[in-house]
Amino acid sequence: MAGMLEKDAGAEAGAWTGAGPNAGTSPKKAVIFDLDGTLSDSIASIKYSADRALGEFGYGPFTEKQYQYFVGDGAANLVKRALIAGGDRELVHFEGAFRRYEEIFREYCMYQVKPYDGIRELLAALKKRGIRIAVLSNKPHANTINVIETLFGKDYFDRIQGQTDDVAIKPSPEGVFLILKEWEMTPEDILYLGDTATDMKTGKGAGAFTIGALWGFRERDELEEGGADAIIARPMELMDYL
Repeated sequence: MAGMLEKDAGAEAGAWTGAGPNAGTSPKKAVIFDLDGTLSDSIASIKYSADRALGEFGYGPFTEKQYQYFVGDGAANLVKRALIAGGDRELVHFEGAFRRYEEIFREYCMYQVKPYDGIRELLAALKKRGIRIAVLSNKPHANTINVIETLFGKDYFDRIQGQTDDVAIKPSPEGVFLILKEWEMTPEDILYLGDTATDMKTGKGAGAFTIGALWGFRERDELEEGGADAIIARPMELMDYL
């Protein structure tokens, strides 16, 4: 992901697409984070697992850049997009390839995964301020817990929600509303941070102030088109919006 970080090295820190920090909002009580491409640099684990699974059916390998655009809407859509890119437009091999991806990814979920630079410092600063932190991911729930607890420790986050059968995947805001209900908060009480248009639609759909992360998998244009209220180049810039 070095290239992804380098591409934004010249980005203007604190640049945003909408109004300035806290414009028209109340002080924040919590932050909800996307996982892949926002908290964790996980593209190597996804590529390794998917290339192995798809290779058994004669597809791939694909580049990390391609996987950055395959991901974001759940594991099933990841496999579908890769198969289509490989030529299986009728998704003839989807069921088998998806099953193998799930099996391989369970074992290699943490392959070369690490937090992005500045994430640990941001989380520590939020906790010091008494701000609650949650993760909302389209990664399968068990894998989401595995990544978060391995990188940051058990019980570090106040809430972890990955993909489950009973909660609609993003861009549905259902997961956001679930967390808000449990915390007895309103959308105005939170910031939502993610790195894709799917995340921007999720946060905006929930009525939350939504921030795009430039260090992740997608480009500024996508975040702007997704409706981001703000776009930041470095994790600690989020503190300006509390």
